[in-house]
Amino acid sequence: MELASNKQNFQDWVTQQWVILFGKKINSQEYKWLLGPFGNNNGIGEIFINQLAESENISISKSSKNKGLLKSIEQLNLPLSEKNRLSKNVIDFYENTSNYKLYLTTKWNPIFLVFGYLLKFLFSKRLEQLNIPLRNNKNSQEMNSEIVQLTDKTTEKVKRTIWLRRFKQTNQIIYSGVYETCKIPNGKACIKAIFPLPNGSATVILQPVVGENGELILKSAGRKIGDSGFYFLLKDKKGNLWTKFIKSFKDNLTVSSENGKITANQKLTFYGLNVLNFKYEIKKLQPTKYIKNSGFSA
Repeated sequence: MELASNKQNFQDWVTQQWVILFGKKINSQEYKWLLGPFGNNNGIGEIFINQLAESENISISKSSKNKGLLKSIEQLNLPLSEKNRLSKNVIDFYENTSNYKLYLTTKWNPIFLVFGYLLKFLFSKRLEQLNIPLRNNKNSQEMNSEIVQLTDKTTEKVKRTIWLRRFKQTNQIIYSGVYETCKIPNGKACIKAIFPLPNGSATVILQPVVGENGELILKSAGRKIGDSGFYFLLKDKKGNLWTKFIKSFKDNLTVSSENGKITANQKLTFYGLNVLNFKYEIKKLQPTKYIKNSGFSA
């Protein structure tokens, strides 16, 4: 039996061993569409950004204006009818994400709240990753939203895009994710959100579709490996790659614009049961309020 690396926290080893026992060993060439950066054992958060830049010999861009999760909406390869219908405000948000600030409201299903506490106690606080709020809040919490681009030292071409989100009041990191597009085996272009974890990642593949009112709907609702959905990935102690597709976990994100106001609603479900709802208010920054520096060093 293959084993996870033993030079790490016990709870990380247990979860990785679970992926090995119930997941699938994969080949890096065959699964390029799924792979992305893995984290190390000494924390994720901001530490990961500098480690990634060093390991891939790329630079951290210090510019903060006009940086998006997508270089262009064309990367989603939407049908012409859908692309023409897509809200221009939603397009601008994805192409210039750094020009916006976010306000977050959360609502838990009480049945699943205990799992939120376990996630925070065992992993989130220690790793500075997936720090999901545990209280339902009627009043939204302002988030600092930063796009960090890692670029080729010679050509200055963007190689990695990281979306770093934290609560403004506490400066606590909520998510540190690498965002890119990929083409899944059925040929559909998807957004891939990679959340680095020790020796691996939690990766969400989101397939886009445009709604009747111009909203962008991103779904991870596949049924098997190769579909959109939620994946755990890891590297074992011998360097073998493994993945576990979580068929029962679904993510549905809708980003819409009405009367110039951009909102996003995200619904997470488990075996069809509602687990957690996020609602985001997305507001464009005034030019004088752009963040001047990322604060990272290559």
